[in-house]
Amino acid sequence: MVSRQRERNGVESAEILLVEDDAGDALLVEELLADAEPTFAPVWSTTVAGAEARITSRTLCILLDLYLPDSEGLEGLRRTLRIAGRIPVIVLTGQVDRDLGELAVAEGAQDYLVKGTVSGEELVRAVRYAVERRRGQETARRLAEAEMLAAEKARLERGLLPRPIISNPALTWATRYRPGGGRALLGGDFFDGIELPDGSIRVLMGDVTGHGPDEAALGVALRVAWRSLVLADTPTELILGGLQRVLAVERHAEDVFATVCDITLAPDLSTATVRLGGHPAPLLIRRERVAPDEPIARGPLLGLVDEAWWPATDVNLGADWALVLFTDGLVEGRTPDGQRLEVTGLVELTDDAVGRGLALGALADELIAAAERANGGPLPDDVAAFLLGAGQRW
Repeated sequence: MVSRQRERNGVESAEILLVEDDAGDALLVEELLADAEPTFAPVWSTTVAGAEARITSRTLCILLDLYLPDSEGLEGLRRTLRIAGRIPVIVLTGQVDRDLGELAVAEGAQDYLVKGTVSGEELVRAVRYAVERRRGQETARRLAEAEMLAAEKARLERGLLPRPIISNPALTWATRYRPGGGRALLGGDFFDGIELPDGSIRVLMGDVTGHGPDEAALGVALRVAWRSLVLADTPTELILGGLQRVLAVERHAEDVFATVCDITLAPDLSTATVRLGGHPAPLLIRRERVAPDEPIARGPLLGLVDEAWWPATDVNLGADWALVLFTDGLVEGRTPDGQRLEVTGLVELTDDAVGRGLALGALADELIAAAERANGGPLPDDVAAFLLGAGQRW
């Protein structure tokens, strides 16, 4: 009878679930499908409640009468759509009602057909069209969801990027962040800046080893911890030790470390105290050129040595200066001859850009762009830069 499942040529048939309480109408539909598309196997249910148990992974489409013992009209359609999920539903009823048909389609039915007015070929064609439309709707839904999730992720990542709290009009500053290799907006590099009540400026630049969401989350945790410690008036010599304790708790693997550069600018902006934890030293620009390397003491990476100590180095900045803090993604790109850019290459790029009279923000953009040009394309690693300057030149 109608509930019989067909199998033709050893291939399982797609099932057409007919929700219909009239045995004569059900038999007519079975004959129409058998003549027009023998691979469709009709499955029969007399109620919407019974139809739910008949839905399987082979169910291709549901043909629904709107007048059944347990449901009637659009309410029956709504119930069927809820149990159908992604399976298309076609209304197949004996009532000729254009308004009802429009309402049914508006509710989610793929089509509205009237019994006795459609041939087998028309019924099969309606089923195939319904299936393709439903697939198109599902594809569009998934695309919209993916776009929404991507937008939400981008908003979240932008919200997690730092906003330095610096208001001293004598100090100019600019920050840049560029994820490497076309990845998401946020990576494992991190930075921050805070102006304290006494006028001193605290600046942080750091880099978590590795790439991915775990490293990005750890970078955010370290930045937030640094800001919290600074605002809590933690002695500067204890800050990196506090970050190392946070790293030990938050990292997802024992071989994850972080490099940091922690700087304190004096209130008069003439000197800086620098602490390095395995991080590149900042470039100091004086008189339109990068100054010779200052002998800055270095400590270990965070997370590498228990009970580590990070020595401080005092640097005389002068009256007209700029500092370029950066993560190693800026210097790990390649040059046209296949060599790494390294800090020496960055110094050359900086001298060239400063000699062209670029302002601090333009200088930040140019350094990243020049490193990308030397690399022949986007840099593979994340890049963070924090530039600060004081004096007439800046």
